[in-house]
Amino acid sequence: MSNDPNAPRFRVRPPAGWVNDPNGPFRWRDRYHLFHQHNPEAPVHANVHWGHVSSPDLAHWEHHPIALTPTPGGPDEAGCWSGCVVDDDGVPTAVYTGVGRHHTGLGTICLARAVVPDDETLTDWKPLPAPVVTGPPAGLDVTMFRDPFVFRSGGRRWAVVGAGHADGTPSVLLYDCDELTDWRFAGVLLDGNDPVAADVFGDKAVGWECPQLFATAGGEWVLVLSLWDGHPCHTGYLTGRLHPSADGGLSFEARTGGLLDHGRDFYAPAVLQEPDRALMWGWSWEAREQSEVDGAGWAGVLTAPRVVDTRPDGTLRVVPAPELELLRAPEPFVSAPGGRVPLPRSYDMTVTARGRTTVRLLRSASGAELTVVLDPDEGTVTLDRGDWPRSRPDGSAPIVVRAPAEEVRVLVDGSLVELFVDDRVTVTERVYRRPDDVVELEVTGVAGGVTGWELITRTAE
Repeated sequence: MSNDPNAPRFRVRPPAGWVNDPNGPFRWRDRYHLFHQHNPEAPVHANVHWGHVSSPDLAHWEHHPIALTPTPGGPDEAGCWSGCVVDDDGVPTAVYTGVGRHHTGLGTICLARAVVPDDETLTDWKPLPAPVVTGPPAGLDVTMFRDPFVFRSGGRRWAVVGAGHADGTPSVLLYDCDELTDWRFAGVLLDGNDPVAADVFGDKAVGWECPQLFATAGGEWVLVLSLWDGHPCHTGYLTGRLHPSADGGLSFEARTGGLLDHGRDFYAPAVLQEPDRALMWGWSWEAREQSEVDGAGWAGVLTAPRVVDTRPDGTLRVVPAPELELLRAPEPFVSAPGGRVPLPRSYDMTVTARGRTTVRLLRSASGAELTVVLDPDEGTVTLDRGDWPRSRPDGSAPIVVRAPAEEVRVLVDGSLVELFVDDRVTVTERVYRRPDDVVELEVTGVAGGVTGWELITRTAE
């Protein structure tokens, strides 16, 4: 176990090296499998493999050997980039982006199959020697092409791929891949000229990465997008209907949308659609200087799994997966507001408010404070990090979100802070403790209740 107070211990993160996008969340033989972009040699984005973990319960994770490794001279020799995992006639199959030495943003779509499908750990994978899609379709002037995601609709298997065009328009491309080794381009599912998308996202993004498309119990579809403006920017969603099109493809009719997470440290979410729910993980990048990252020897972490659904108005409902309660200590370390209480390194805490309430979580020697302010009368929740140091110029601006503001759940694991506001809004941030910081809880105002549990390793029930 790492002694680094900023290293998350309960979220998915290999002991060392680089982590970015979650890939291929997959349920197999009663275990959850989760893959991720990973450089095992250094905490920098290079030499990208697929790391691999699995869990019986979404709370306790076991690390496995690397699943996908770049093949010298192969279509993925410069990196096994993002994708998904599907059940292909009883064989778990990774569908991923292969990039060559001179890819310039254009990937290929590659497959790798589990060598022993009956092995619940899915330890060994074998890539197919040639990609199933060698590049973007002709005639669209595509300059960004990556991140396949496979889904089912109308009894057939389809895939969406993230894209950007030379004129700066982002899009999602659609493929018919009912036979996984035979892909047919089926048109542009949606692009940045869509009026709902333009209204929700603006015109800053020049590419849409990591598209994820899943159905809700009510028949509505959710399209999740990572907005690329030359660098990772924000994540957003659109809800709407998926219809068969006249040419035998599909069309997506967007109804509404918004930001998926209002924090500055969340990107490239991946979705697992189960029969009764959809689970989502995101990547939380580092928000400190590279010299500090190099000294720590690790970079990046995946968020807690979140259950995602839609409300009648099309907005998202997002809550932590209930399995996370397996990590709670048997007794809470705090069960009422008032006084000052030392905070553990990792915890799960719920605060309710009857009026304006301030929750202080951290104080620096210089007087900077990390606070969460609930204001039910104004209908706002504010995450204020004061002048807490960050490596980006937008670092200290408070984040204000509009929500009923009567209940907030705070998940903290090392430097990873995840805020869930009344199951309507999430905020993901990274906050790094220093040796002289005061890590304690102080609640002032009109709090209705405060209950917090330390996170511990327990035997799954």
